[in-house]
Amino acid sequence: MSRKRPPHSKDRRPERSEGHPFQPREGNRPVERRGANKTSEQREPYKPREPREQREPRETSGNRSDRAPFRGPRGPARASQPKLPADIALIWGYHAVREALRSERRKVLRVMATDAAAEKLAGEISAKNLQAEIATPEQIAQRLPQDAVHQGVLIEARHLEDLDIEDLPEKGFILVLDQVTDPHNVGAIVRTAAAFGLDAIVTTERHSPALTGVLAKTASGGLEHVPIVTVTNLARALENLGQRGYLRVGLDSEGPRSLEEEVLSRPLALVLGAEGKGLRRLSRENCDVLARIDMPGAIKSLNVSNACAVALTITRMKLSD
Repeated sequence: MSRKRPPHSKDRRPERSEGHPFQPREGNRPVERRGANKTSEQREPYKPREPREQREPRETSGNRSDRAPFRGPRGPARASQPKLPADIALIWGYHAVREALRSERRKVLRVMATDAAAEKLAGEISAKNLQAEIATPEQIAQRLPQDAVHQGVLIEARHLEDLDIEDLPEKGFILVLDQVTDPHNVGAIVRTAAAFGLDAIVTTERHSPALTGVLAKTASGGLEHVPIVTVTNLARALENLGQRGYLRVGLDSEGPRSLEEEVLSRPLALVLGAEGKGLRRLSRENCDVLARIDMPGAIKSLNVSNACAVALTITRMKLSD
């Protein structure tokens, strides 16, 4: 039985309208091309483009600085932050600003606040003989680093005066920070030190964060309650403390004994090293005791600010015995 061969596909094509066989169409109507009806003599001759260096400059709106700022996916471009004098610190965040306004040691020069924040801090602002400049949250944010959580208030203030190591109390309880550089960690340590009523924190001029900005915000006002002693040579400072009778206890995860097993007494300096690096060699050599914090769980190490809180808790209990 023979099969009928289907008709060739070309037999089923719709009939083309008159015109050039390759002329594009819209439906059944040919599409006219620009210059299609012109002969080769009527068309304009091809003109090659001039080299870039010979082209006339295009008119612009002026210099780049005159153009509108780029607005990316995060919204309007941030204005450049004004440069402050070296002796001026920016402090933001409700608790940090409130404690700075209450502090007798802090000279506050300017307050920017939202209506709500200014109302909450009205007593503290008035006690400093200041008047708040009312601003929107966006206006305050323009003065600060990206993503700073200002809680509606910002102040400009003088830096606090450093305490000298010779001014430390004879029976003091202090912290010594050996190149702890992260401002969040140092801020948390300052806050904890204020909560435990420590007499001072000793740190280095180099390899330590500025006592303002993120650190002050994280400290939540602790900077106003714990004096800071800044030294150029930490090993020499530890020697000085030893000569003045301070028991120098270095926290070390490889310490021979647990901090809970040590006999502690005032005056006492608890020495903390940078996270990961720990205490430097000269710092270790200038400690009377190297002690560890025993932890029963699977994790045997803590963030330096958390380790500080645990060590202060143990030390306070030992000193009260």
